[in-house]
Amino acid sequence: MLTAAVRDLHVCYPGQYLTGVSTTAQSLWDNNPYVSSLKEPDPEVSIIDCQYPLIHQSDATPYHFVWGFSDYLNSLLDLKIKPTCNRGDIYLSEEERSGASQVHQITGEDTPFWIVAAGGKYDFTIKWWDTKRYQEVVDHFEGRIQFVQVGETGHYHPSLRGVIDLRGKTDTRELVRLVYHSCGVLCGVTFLMHLAAAVPVRPGRPSNRAAVIVAGGREPTQWEAYPHHQFLHAIGCLDCCKSGGCWRSRTARLGDGSEHDNPENICVDVVEGLPRCMAMISAQDVIRRIEMYYEGGNYSYLSFEQDAAVYNALQLGRGTH
Repeated sequence: MLTAAVRDLHVCYPGQYLTGVSTTAQSLWDNNPYVSSLKEPDPEVSIIDCQYPLIHQSDATPYHFVWGFSDYLNSLLDLKIKPTCNRGDIYLSEEERSGASQVHQITGEDTPFWIVAAGGKYDFTIKWWDTKRYQEVVDHFEGRIQFVQVGETGHYHPSLRGVIDLRGKTDTRELVRLVYHSCGVLCGVTFLMHLAAAVPVRPGRPSNRAAVIVAGGREPTQWEAYPHHQFLHAIGCLDCCKSGGCWRSRTARLGDGSEHDNPENICVDVVEGLPRCMAMISAQDVIRRIEMYYEGGNYSYLSFEQDAAVYNALQLGRGTH
């Protein structure tokens, strides 16, 4: 989201600033035309620890996360930055755009695919949906949509069947490139969701990448949802999220000493191991939202030849489950 603020700063105030960045995801800034090499000892360089306090008003105000850092810079620098695009700002090199995707390398052809992240980090287990339901979705589209499973090593990403398994096999830039080549993504409110909006769409595809997000009731829709995504939520349906997100962290305590185990951070309405807001979202709900992209004519299901190439790769065990 900080990439959006840097873009909007330069678009709203062209030629007036130079910006350098130092973040925990530095590779996201590769190829970014708005980033300069700046050094701290230079007396003309000011260091700003960027924050987004606007999040504390997100349940009650009509602002998207894309406003977060810009709003902070406005208050700090007395500016009037406004978002110029409702997404982050990620750039790919010509080599990344022209090179074959990891899926192409596995199947031997330019196979259309969706990316699925069927888990998440342990700090926010309240964002996890049911693995069995993810599997139902994958099974429903067998032979028609090829899913590629991703997830960072050390996080919770249980194995799905019938997918190309790239869990633990993509660094940040490789994931960016994978998203670039993808038709759509299926996930919760997570990094992949924001990449789905921020990464450019490959030529020949619809102008906005398909995405189905299993969101539940943790975060307000206006803060997280992108206009062209199918954002499945329960805001307004339950007492615990009747007027906005609950902002809690975990479905149950993990006993790891984290503040996320504090009582105020634990879900108050759990059904069979899931937050009720997530349990209310069925596999059929997700299936229907994916089907809408195809019924609308934006995408086509796999051809027999494309599915056969995937099947052969699966049988040969080339990075698959």
